[in-house]
Amino acid sequence: MTSALGRPRDARTHTAILAATVELVVETGYGSLAIGNIATRAGVGKDAIYRRWPGKPELVYEAVFTSVDASPIPDTGTLIGDVTVLVAGLLDEFAAPAAAAALPGLLADFAAQPALRARIREDFLAPAKSRLIELFDRAAARGELSTDIPVDLILDSLAGTVLFHVGLVGAPVPPGLADRLAEMIVLGIQTR
Repeated sequence: MTSALGRPRDARTHTAILAATVELVVETGYGSLAIGNIATRAGVGKDAIYRRWPGKPELVYEAVFTSVDASPIPDTGTLIGDVTVLVAGLLDEFAAPAAAAALPGLLADFAAQPALRARIREDFLAPAKSRLIELFDRAAARGELSTDIPVDLILDSLAGTVLFHVGLVGAPVPPGLADRLAEMIVLGIQTR
């Protein structure tokens, strides 16, 4: 990651800020989380944070809810296997203590700020969509499904189910849930 002017940004600083954010959101909750406290914990100035993120919601979202997007795109050789790996990653991400601590405040901020919702959709959800497109394109090339797949709807279905089950209801993740959700998605796609 580099800026347009000046020296390149230090990846260690970025990582330290994300780690401090995760730690503090678990310790203090989203509402009490302050950029100054994150900067202190990460050993950086507040300017280092604001050069990377416009505000607390974007920083928390990236720190807590983008680990699945940072991992390699699953390639198990089958669509159901790939979707299962993807869903398992989402379940792990939403079941983490940081997600439970951050989610209510983030949802409130998203509801109150349409511009924030648009930034999150553009900056963070677009990569998730492109990952799904690649996954489905591979499955289509293997002959597992057609190329006319409603990726936005599938992404909303996966994320929404995981968000509701784990994030809002707080239900534990039972064994086999990723397999069952993946099967529902894949069977739903194939019956179109």
